[in-house]
Amino acid sequence: MPEGHSIHRLARQFQDVFGGRRLRVSSPQGRFAEGAALLDGHIMVDALAHGKQLFLKFDHDLFLHVHLGLYGAWNFGGDSSFAGASSIGAPRRIGERESGPSGADTDYSGPPEPVGAVRVRLVSDHGWADLRGATTCAAITSDDAAKVLGRLGPDPLRNGPGDRDEFIRRLRKRKTAVALLMMDQSVLAGVGNIYRAEVLFRQAVDPWKPGTAVDTGTAGRLWDDAVATMSDGVRDGRIVTTPPALWTDGAETAPDADAHFVYKREGLPCRACGTVVGMAEIGARKLYWCPGCQV
Repeated sequence: MPEGHSIHRLARQFQDVFGGRRLRVSSPQGRFAEGAALLDGHIMVDALAHGKQLFLKFDHDLFLHVHLGLYGAWNFGGDSSFAGASSIGAPRRIGERESGPSGADTDYSGPPEPVGAVRVRLVSDHGWADLRGATTCAAITSDDAAKVLGRLGPDPLRNGPGDRDEFIRRLRKRKTAVALLMMDQSVLAGVGNIYRAEVLFRQAVDPWKPGTAVDTGTAGRLWDDAVATMSDGVRDGRIVTTPPALWTDGAETAPDADAHFVYKREGLPCRACGTVVGMAEIGARKLYWCPGCQV
């Protein structure tokens, strides 16, 4: 599923193209008809992301809450004032590169006919957005939103006062393997399989080490690296964790094959020490790591 940087980019795009605008909200598929009716005709006043959760706030204090899950995606389009990516979400390429830019339509006269199972459609005077395949799509109150947020750990991309210390506390109180804790959304919100593998490698942390065995300094460095790499992802719209010195033929942007240290590189030599990169199942997900560097 998309990692936190994609959801923060979604929030930014929604704020840019729909913020302060009155929206027509519908459910062409029909599964969200009751929720759409609650939001229809209201002004979207804010777009918020925390981890992998997106909240679109409307002027009557209701939210559209979306979690894309494995198969969800937003598609966008509009007139010359409507800028941004044309699609964020599944299907995803390695590194979660989004589709875009949207390619504004100079002859725009309204959204196209819905194609496929569109759960919810948002339409302003200048553009539209369609959601398909999401795990969660609900109209909720501010109290409901607070409850969702209360179940989540700190988000490196929000990085508020005390968040670093709270992450360290949550990580170090558990005997679970740190590789699992890095993807536990109640410990660290927004990190998925790619950032998990890459941050653990970059900080030379044994993925099988229990959280209780991770010292405070190392836990702090995991947080700091998640902040840095995920912030790059928000800026670039993709996950790149390697430096330009490792990119093929002096490329200005990282080729997909050079974008990561260990993710999906099982059986290949480690870029740092030459040890064969390993892959194992943990928590029903694939874990990639270097047995030479991460000891």
